[in-house]
Amino acid sequence: MIYCGIDWAERTHDVALVDDSGCLLAKRHITDDSAGYRVLLDLLAEHGDTADNPIPIAIETSRGLLVAVLRQGKRRVFAINPLAASRYRDRHGVSRKKSDPGDALVLANILRTDMHAHRALPNDSDLARAIAVLARAQQDATWNRQQMANQLRSLLREYYPLALDAFATWQNGLCRPEARELLKAAPTPGRAARLTRTQIRAALKRAGRKRGIDTETERLHEILRRETAHQPPLVEEALGKQMLALLGQLEAACTAADTLATAVEETFPDHPDADVILSFPGLGTQLGARVLAEIGDDRERFADARGLKSYAGSSPVTRASGKKTSITRRWVKNDRLNHVGYLWAFSAITASPGAKAHYRRRRDNHGDWHAAAQRNLFNRMIGQLYHCLKQHEPFDEHAAFPTPLAAVA
Repeated sequence: MIYCGIDWAERTHDVALVDDSGCLLAKRHITDDSAGYRVLLDLLAEHGDTADNPIPIAIETSRGLLVAVLRQGKRRVFAINPLAASRYRDRHGVSRKKSDPGDALVLANILRTDMHAHRALPNDSDLARAIAVLARAQQDATWNRQQMANQLRSLLREYYPLALDAFATWQNGLCRPEARELLKAAPTPGRAARLTRTQIRAALKRAGRKRGIDTETERLHEILRRETAHQPPLVEEALGKQMLALLGQLEAACTAADTLATAVEETFPDHPDADVILSFPGLGTQLGARVLAEIGDDRERFADARGLKSYAGSSPVTRASGKKTSITRRWVKNDRLNHVGYLWAFSAITASPGAKAHYRRRRDNHGDWHAAAQRNLFNRMIGQLYHCLKQHEPFDEHAAFPTPLAAVA
């Protein structure tokens, strides 16, 4: 049995091959291009790599062109956490010396000694991987949009609180097109006080508003003309220019989030598991795509529902030492899937009578706080999702939350 370790870098990579006894068979320094990939594949072929019996590879990343090349066929690629690799390095020397060829050798030895303790990258379909790219990008764009909106809100509080009062009744506030158009037309309180009803109405129409324009125009005209404290004129103009710069970044973030959301809505329904995922209460297209992006469609990835629950961070972890035992939440988890679980459980409470009853039971009978009760509900529903995906069956409210016998009596 031959094992391969690759120390990944931005421009070059170090490769090491070892056998069952730990003897170094070969090492190479390759470039991060097609020529380097060819050298790597030829090196593997020289040591017995075939399509039916490929050499397993350990590397410290799960992304990039190199990983895409290696994952073709039946080859198993293990993404080793850099922190775990550093702990293995200490087994071979106490001087804490470090080198790229040495790290490649350490990665190869990890597979030689502990391959059973590590998990290979899942064998997801190309469509599932494409959905994962779009869903994660849309999630990042949404977080970036919220971050930019928070920065803009903080700046407006310093010199332009009337704008925040004007947009307070709108859902999504500063992220709405109407808010952005009005801030472009009046970046300072002085200019806002001089806005006419015609200018406000034109800004709302440019933002795409169709209904209630006259009512909103009167409301905004009254708010923007209120008496308020002002910064010195020069300072106010400078803050207005800073606000316009932040507004441009927010507008770009909103456009990116909307574009990626449209791409997700077009791609996700084509996946065979989309119907099963969308049958669950509280899961729409965006959240459903994020769930699929994190769990994939490789049915052999998780041995049972407990593995998926631990991966999502919904199941509790028990720590026991001597006479002390504590049951706490998990800190090592898939953060993206855990974030989706919070939103999923929050929506399922209003969409499913059984989910709402389960949540209330955790709050009233078990004394859970809101977050703990939601986490318990997510833990139950993701286990049900695992079963439904295995059997390719839609969600069944009565099977998922059977009526208690006491309630029936």
